[in-house]
Amino acid sequence: METVEPKKSKATVRKRAEEIKPFICKNLIAVIESPADIRNIGTVIRNVNALGVEKVYVVDPRKALPDDWQEMRERKSLARTSVSAVKWSFVKRFDSTDDCFDHLEKNNFHSVVTSPHVKGQENHWLHEANFTKHTKLAVWFGNEKRGISDCAVERSDACIAIPMFGMIESLNLGTSSGIVLYEVTRQRRDYQSRYRKGRRKGKRAELLPAVIAKQTD
Repeated sequence: METVEPKKSKATVRKRAEEIKPFICKNLIAVIESPADIRNIGTVIRNVNALGVEKVYVVDPRKALPDDWQEMRERKSLARTSVSAVKWSFVKRFDSTDDCFDHLEKNNFHSVVTSPHVKGQENHWLHEANFTKHTKLAVWFGNEKRGISDCAVERSDACIAIPMFGMIESLNLGTSSGIVLYEVTRQRRDYQSRYRKGRRKGKRAELLPAVIAKQTD
């Protein structure tokens, strides 16, 4: 059963936009590499929006998505599976993994990939990794069947894994992206609350809130 987002008035939308603005994790990008199912793109976009990730990049060699973000916002399949989150989240597509990495590196982004298996020169459990080490960070999620590519592993700084305790040692893309991005955004929001913008600006005299206050009826 699909969740339907209730319609909101313009005033309510503006108010919510102002409330969430300080909690968006700036310079944090979620990258989906060669997804096989467009519905999974919508699910990840929904997670990205709900958790306060700034942008989504999609490596899309099949050209399933349009280049123009405004056209993406009008795609019914994305709007439905993302529960309209695509309207509020910036999404950019790339033809290849190398194209995406070239763009990220040109803009001084560091990358980490996710995989249930040990890959790359540096490997961390999700809860043990430090996601505030770099000001600009891209978190990569691989194809639903093949996982993350060797190219992405080679060009990334580290590989992150979610600890598994069952006979099944994998999660679907929607679930894994939600778990990983929750931890990443939790760490980065906590860092933003403690330190002023910029690597050398020092600690804040007073901590900023790291979560939005609960609304009362």
